[in-house]
Amino acid sequence: MSEVAALHAGAQANETPLTPESWGKLGMWLFLAGDAMSFGGLIVGYGILRYASTNWPVPAEVLGINLTALMTFVLIVSSVTMVLSLSAIQHGDRAKFNKFMGLTILGGLFFLGCQAYEWTHLITHTLPQYNLAFSKDLFATTFFVLTGFHGMHVTGGVIYNSCVLLAVNRGRYEAKHVEIAGLYWHFVDLVWILIFTFVYLL
Repeated sequence: MSEVAALHAGAQANETPLTPESWGKLGMWLFLAGDAMSFGGLIVGYGILRYASTNWPVPAEVLGINLTALMTFVLIVSSVTMVLSLSAIQHGDRAKFNKFMGLTILGGLFFLGCQAYEWTHLITHTLPQYNLAFSKDLFATTFFVLTGFHGMHVTGGVIYNSCVLLAVNRGRYEAKHVEIAGLYWHFVDLVWILIFTFVYLL
């Protein structure tokens, strides 16, 4: 058997020489590339509308920073626990994997809970004080569209990670599946840092 044939014989059914890591990882990278364009378009659009406006409010005064900074910190920590969960499953430590993946999921749920509180407080208290509303002000509209779009991704990530956690414990998923889920979660965290910077701080 030639060297090329031997390499093909040792490859898994879902692998090819063009995608040695796996089709799943390639598929996730392609999805994230497209998703990055969606987020990029929204962020650029927000920037254009903001700097073209003559009466755009100061975001930090309207939105506040403390709660969002805590949300950002928790999301960053959840990326760390995601890395630790991958390391645990790679070393065959199911207990540590369950712990760290569970913490990652809890981090996502905490973020969503804080976002729900933030939205409720803004809609019922803060925005009316500044005479702002989703239906008539670009500031409020772009804020809710951007953070809402990201919140949908966090929700999807929590569901995705929960499914991975269950599948690993049933013996259906391996370390490579956790790694693919990690790519998505790290992307969601990175995008939030950009949103936090451009929407809340600048």
